Amino acid sequence: MSQPTTTSFIPNTTNIPGLLVFDIVYPKDERGYYQENFQQQKLVQAGLDSKFSIVQTNVSYNKNRGVTRGFHAEPWNKYLSIVKGRVFVVFVDLRQGNTYGETFTTEIDNNKSIYLPQGVANSFQTLEDDTYYLYSVDAHWSTEAYEKYCFVNLADAELNIKWPIPLDEAIINQRDRNHPNLSNAKRFGSV
Repeated sequence: MSQPTTTSFIPNTTNIPGLLVFDIVYPKDERGYYQENFQQQKLVQAGLDSKFSIVQTNVSYNKNRGVTRGFHAEPWNKYLSIVKGRVFVVFVDLRQGNTYGETFTTEIDNNKSIYLPQGVANSFQTLEDDTYYLYSVDAHWSTEAYEKYCFVNLADAELNIKWPIPLDEAIINQRDRNHPNLSNAKRFGSV
């Protein structure tokens, strides 16, 4: 009897320290597929911080193509993936230091996952209807934690983000439209 194939995680580093993109390779056949979305031992071997311990998992359901959220930098580390759909994701380093303001962009679907350290802001734009964005964190959400968030405006010209769907055609809530530009943003860890 042959051994079953399992999921493997292939790491890709980025220009933002600690931000990792994993290619997820998993078995598929005529029935569909089976995927380990998060497997700590394999991910640590692929470069995930061994101290990352999930305490909360959240699902963001996005009904329409063009939903755009962010930029938010939170006081926890995050592992994100897509259950269904495809998104354009953008990251901005808001940590104090020489990589402050660095950006990284990529598209992800259920074949990729991303680990981002606290202080790196992220945003995403859905490229398909009915997109399910899954993210797991190592601290619980609370109103006190929300007060530690740092924000950046999606349309900040200094970031020079090439959004696949122009922001004037995107679905964005008013709060995200009103975040400060990078030059006026609070640096993570400064308060």
